[in-house]
Amino acid sequence: MQTLIAPERHETLVLSAKRCSDGNGTLSYLFFSEEFVDIQRAKAVCAKCSSQAECLLGALDRAEPWGVWGGELLEEGRIRAIKRPRGRPVTRNISVTVVDEVPIPRHLVA
Repeated sequence: MQTLIAPERHETLVLSAKRCSDGNGTLSYLFFSEEFVDIQRAKAVCAKCSSQAECLLGALDRAEPWGVWGGELLEEGRIRAIKRPRGRPVTRNISVTVVDEVPIPRHLVA
């Protein structure tokens, strides 16, 4: 981990070595996407992370309104199994598709 001091706030910020965070927001589109495949890919990234539990607990403590945190999908601050698509409600059950993680290029890995 690397520690920095924010100049305006005089707080200590800790940059983690988490799989989702490279310091540039390269993968943030996956974790806050509306697309089913992107959400599943974000969950796959979280599945191999050692900080998964603390990430989810932190998000719930902060009442994060949406996104994938700690391998779980949050909507309106609550854990949801699947994201309901826009439009009219579906009249039949939708099976959950498992999507493998997208390989991260070596030059982007911290």
